[in-house]
Amino acid sequence: MSTQVEEILQALGARLRGFRKDAGFASGRAFARAAAWQESKVSRIENGKQRPSEEDVRVWCEITGQGDQLGDLIATVRHVDELWLDMRRLLRAGAEQRQRQALPVYGKTKVFRIWHPTVVWGTLQTSEYASAVFEQVVSYYEIPNDAEEAVAKRLERQQYLYRGDRIFNVLLGEQALYTNFGGPDVMKGQLDRLLAVMRLPRLSLGIVPRSAPASIWPGNSFSMFDARLVLVETYSAELSVTQPREIELYAKAFALLKQSAVYGTAVRDLILTAIQHFDQMPSDEESQPCGP
Repeated sequence: MSTQVEEILQALGARLRGFRKDAGFASGRAFARAAAWQESKVSRIENGKQRPSEEDVRVWCEITGQGDQLGDLIATVRHVDELWLDMRRLLRAGAEQRQRQALPVYGKTKVFRIWHPTVVWGTLQTSEYASAVFEQVVSYYEIPNDAEEAVAKRLERQQYLYRGDRIFNVLLGEQALYTNFGGPDVMKGQLDRLLAVMRLPRLSLGIVPRSAPASIWPGNSFSMFDARLVLVETYSAELSVTQPREIELYAKAFALLKQSAVYGTAVRDLILTAIQHFDQMPSDEESQPCGP
């Protein structure tokens, strides 16, 4: 969880704890009985370990007689929700809408810093690779199947590789060259794409080899847009980091990851080795079972 989110939740929890005590509930257990909640829920909320829902806040204000504070508290909860977006809610209308929403952010950004330890960054993906990725997204989150439309919107990002004076600093873990989306033919096409785009004048493509000495643990993938926004995706949520001191931490992490990266000819050799790996695997057609 982001430091900013933690601080907001801790401040919110302390405020709610004060309401509880002012209302005469000496313990969380007594308040939990009044709210018909488990005692552990009260403790987690008061200690900033759980995001209360808007209904939780309404119940809290009603029991403690703090109804005049409800609007402000709900605004705080909604702000937390904006910082930490549940993936199911983010993708409830399908994956295409999320890809469309990203385009204005890309259009405004001058300097990109991208870290993906296990997957090729979306803006460098081929349509076949992206399609395999979105098929998994649709299945995993059980959302409307708009993979084809999502791929089309993702590929629109590629215009920014060729337009304007944007700078793209992209770091991939070596595992990203081997994480198999779509089979060997799709992977070889994707790796060929990396060989092509690494020659673009404003794209710096680094690879962190598997055995490279680590200056910092790999962590989650993240995307930095100038010095104003960092997006971090987990299985359950997307975190938007906007606090300058937190953005500085991600900038520091990126610089440390770069210390382990190789560039230029060394990147080309790693990609060619990965292509040879997939050359040795049965092609998609060869792997199909023979007919009777």
